Amino acid sequence: MRTKTRKKNKINVITLGCSKNVYDSEVLMGQLKASGKDVVHEEEGNVVVINTCGFIDNAKEESVNTILDFVERKQNGEVDQVFVSGCLSERYKPDLQKEIPDVDQYFGTTELPSLLKALGADYKHELIGERVTTTPKNYAYFKIAEGCDRPCSFCAIPLMRGGHKSTPIEHLVIEAEKLAANGVKELILIAQDLTYYGLDLYKERRLAHLLRELVKVEGIEWIRMHYAFPTGFPLDVLEVMKTEPKVCNYLDIPLQHISTPVLKSMRRGTTFEKTNALLEKFRTLVPEMAIRTTLIVGYPGETEEDFEILKQWVKDQRFERMGCFTYSHEENTHAYKLEDDVPADVKQERANEIMEIQSQISWELNQQKIGQEFRVMIDRKRGNHFVGRTEFDSPDVDNEVLINAEQHYLSVGSFVNVKITEAEDFDLFAVPVEE
Repeated sequence: MRTKTRKKNKINVITLGCSKNVYDSEVLMGQLKASGKDVVHEEEGNVVVINTCGFIDNAKEESVNTILDFVERKQNGEVDQVFVSGCLSERYKPDLQKEIPDVDQYFGTTELPSLLKALGADYKHELIGERVTTTPKNYAYFKIAEGCDRPCSFCAIPLMRGGHKSTPIEHLVIEAEKLAANGVKELILIAQDLTYYGLDLYKERRLAHLLRELVKVEGIEWIRMHYAFPTGFPLDVLEVMKTEPKVCNYLDIPLQHISTPVLKSMRRGTTFEKTNALLEKFRTLVPEMAIRTTLIVGYPGETEEDFEILKQWVKDQRFERMGCFTYSHEENTHAYKLEDDVPADVKQERANEIMEIQSQISWELNQQKIGQEFRVMIDRKRGNHFVGRTEFDSPDVDNEVLINAEQHYLSVGSFVNVKITEAEDFDLFAVPVEE
């Protein structure tokens, strides 16, 4: 007869999806650590928590496959318990419970206290900013708000994350100070919508005010903004960007499309003319700014003409950074009522065309950088190269600066001045400059 030994559980947290999920996993791990639990990120453990993504088809598929994989491992006796949290769980809990009943428990995006309880830990309210970062030690994602109040027709995020809730400025400053004390030098501000920040708490947009408070935190050297929304963009943010050296000349602003009929159907609250006027303001007020955007092609009703307008606009705007997604038909969204009438192969073709144009633009812009000097943050060593970024690049999605590690020794997590010697479409090669 087998007797159970009282072994100490090791909790393995698996993170899928976007940077907001990375942040949520880090908070969960911080809470578990504070309760004295043994917790690791994407290593080995007998108790598994899968923080899922439920945003678009590919992400949902990855989440489901990961759950099935760990359920199989549980059936084989390799792990003892499997818990599922995050967006997929929030959105499809009844279906998942029915289809994959071997998961021990499912939790939504707002059920952190219940998840902790299931893991034998208590939710500690007093832990402001205590989390276990899983990114390289020099940067951290910094979530300033949760949820979204925008009505975009294609997006299921409000279903999974609820309405917009800003985190108070004083809490964010405490969190930034704790991160800086642990060696973090760059804060990457994230939310479903940065530009809405403060409206719920302070009855006005307070992103600029928040930035002015964060630049005072000793040790923080770069502050980068991700996921701004074009409608109602607070222009005082540009003033801060211009005057505060710590605020990177970088903005991630997903514009999604440019053809006015498509924007109208997407419920984006803007037009071709308004979007271009905003971009002109950006370029005029902060000429050195790198603008990152993402686009959606193959939205219901997107005609050949709409696509041609989009293509021409991409050529005209010459964005420094860009990503392009094919439209995913998501149930319970406003666009779900429309016919998903652009065939999958046409969607993919359009996305490829856009990225081909962007690749050429990126190559041309990078060629102009040869011979120039930049301050670069060294994130990691990969093979024979140190991998760094300029202030115009965000981790994982943008250009990298590669420095030959056989010829130069650099310290990971430090800043170094480099000179660009060679450039490809998305990578730069450089040598350190003697100061």
